[in-house]
Amino acid sequence: MTDREFRLAYVPGVTPAKWAGVWAERVPDVPLTLVPVAAAGAVRLLHDGGADAGFVRLPVDREGLSVIPLYVETTVVVVPKDHLVAAADEVAVADLADDEVLHPMDDTLQWTALPGLPAFTRPDTTAEAIELVAAGAGLLLVPQSLARLHHRKDLTSRPVAETPQSQIALAWPTEATTELVEDFIGIVRGRTVNSSRGRTPAPAPQKARKQQRSPAPGGSGRRGTQTGRGGKGHRPR
Repeated sequence: MTDREFRLAYVPGVTPAKWAGVWAERVPDVPLTLVPVAAAGAVRLLHDGGADAGFVRLPVDREGLSVIPLYVETTVVVVPKDHLVAAADEVAVADLADDEVLHPMDDTLQWTALPGLPAFTRPDTTAEAIELVAAGAGLLLVPQSLARLHHRKDLTSRPVAETPQSQIALAWPTEATTELVEDFIGIVRGRTVNSSRGRTPAPAPQKARKQQRSPAPGGSGRRGTQTGRGGKGHRPR
């Protein structure tokens, strides 16, 4: 047993269960503790030592951090189920020009120009904005994972083309790149349990050496076998 632990922070919308499951199989003697954190507080948590690594939403201040971008999320608009947008498979920002669009304080999308019309209020959180959408007070554009996180039966969402998108990344303090951090990086990158990760690679199996001496497909396995008569080829008739 060990008193060590690996603390993994994650921002709303990220589901770390699959990585945590692999960790439990590969590093069973070190428990993994999940630390939920708001997107705006993730970097400070890492610098303050509150987590060994974390899933963050880019962009972030990378000073003192190592960052591995992972995946980009689709941006969707959350609307009441009876809204006209619900009839489309995908919408454009221009289709929302006449709608009031909520812009919560914790918005993770980097807008150069806000879509739609300004809503009557700016809620503090995405969760509050979802409640306002359900009340008919406006629409909301968010990364798809946040729409799923705050799913309601009376709301639906549709992809929106040509909008900013949110990217998820793995980050950790560069000066605290421990072996456990390296282990988790390997899991996130999909390395197998036998990957060297910079360590001395395992010797090649002996079976591979034997295969080099095996006969070619279709051969008899006898050395010096020739085609034709007497090994000298056919004489023209």
